[in-house]
Amino acid sequence: MNKHCYINFRCIFIFVTIILSCSHSLAQNIQIKATEDFKPSSVNQPGKQYPQVNSEGRVRVSISVPQAMKVQLDIGAVKYDLVKDEKGIWTGESAPQVEGFHYYQLNVDGASVPDLGSLFFYGAGRWGSGIEIPAKDQDFYALKDLPHGIVSQKIYFSKTTNAWIRCFVYTPSDYDKNLTTRYPVLYLQHGSGEDETGWANQGKANLILDNLIAEKKAVPMIIVMDNGYATKSKPKEVNTQPTGIGAFNAFKEVLMNEIIPMIDASYRTLADREHRAMAGLSMGANQTIQITINNLDKFASIGGFSGTSNYPSTAAIDPSTFMNGKFKDGEALNKQIKLFWLGLGTKEPNPFPGSVAAFRTMLEKQNIKYGYYESVGTSHEWLTWRRCLYEFASLLFKEK
Repeated sequence: MNKHCYINFRCIFIFVTIILSCSHSLAQNIQIKATEDFKPSSVNQPGKQYPQVNSEGRVRVSISVPQAMKVQLDIGAVKYDLVKDEKGIWTGESAPQVEGFHYYQLNVDGASVPDLGSLFFYGAGRWGSGIEIPAKDQDFYALKDLPHGIVSQKIYFSKTTNAWIRCFVYTPSDYDKNLTTRYPVLYLQHGSGEDETGWANQGKANLILDNLIAEKKAVPMIIVMDNGYATKSKPKEVNTQPTGIGAFNAFKEVLMNEIIPMIDASYRTLADREHRAMAGLSMGANQTIQITINNLDKFASIGGFSGTSNYPSTAAIDPSTFMNGKFKDGEALNKQIKLFWLGLGTKEPNPFPGSVAAFRTMLEKQNIKYGYYESVGTSHEWLTWRRCLYEFASLLFKEK
């Protein structure tokens, strides 16, 4: 390469670098020009003005950390730089987020911390911040002026895990009025990294059922939301309730031997298979199908939201061997199962779409009747699962 060629190449390189730098700066400038109609989030701590959400779905946060060198908003797997003012208050916003509930955190000089302005929610294996991006169809889980049920906490000791556990139980608004009425029961499970608080807090399960029941679109029912993590304790070991993702190898025993008998003894339930259902999201969907298909003498209705018992595999399923051949006889299953229902978001990440598709193909090959719903525009997130619960609950415990 001669001298002139080298100089030309170097000039071109510098020119391209300048253009890219300007483009990046321009993109940042465009990103921060948000519509100034921000309002405090609906899930803020009382009296807190931040975080805020605008009509575009952008999230704006503000935190006072004068000594910090760098602060970021971490949401949707993207980190956004905040800007510090003369008082040491860091403020900034995200790009538009999709509708629904989102976990997020702040990153202060490399340390991830919750935003004290928001309420705390248990997700991703920890307590942290959350925010609602108002959804166009939010009316079905909105708080309205109508009769409301009660979500109560029930604490019990599990001999299986040698630990104290709690579950949350939803009873419909007329439960304490009609003292002779008995109710069907839905056992509703959370996903991986979440716990028994998820369906009432993030999922708004009680409000969904309140609204459905008030509109006479659902049968009044009891909903039991328990902790899906359970491991057997070793002899003479003082055990604590496990919380690690995937620590659920004894949950079936806890549910069948302890939770169901306790609920039937403590509440006015219709304690037969026709009036007992189970559903769950993601990990909870896997648990649901594994447990119910192996205990059809106890369950007649099954719901899987964003998950099935073959997850994470997307391979074709051989019904003669899958789950020890439980799906071999489709005709027999159709006679036993009152409602088999699956739901999925249209923007779910891999391998969820492929895994659910493989499971559906197997059901269809075996001529097993099932319902299927797609939540348009949502991913592996709570708006998908709220919509799934709404659709599933509206079909539950109804005569065909």
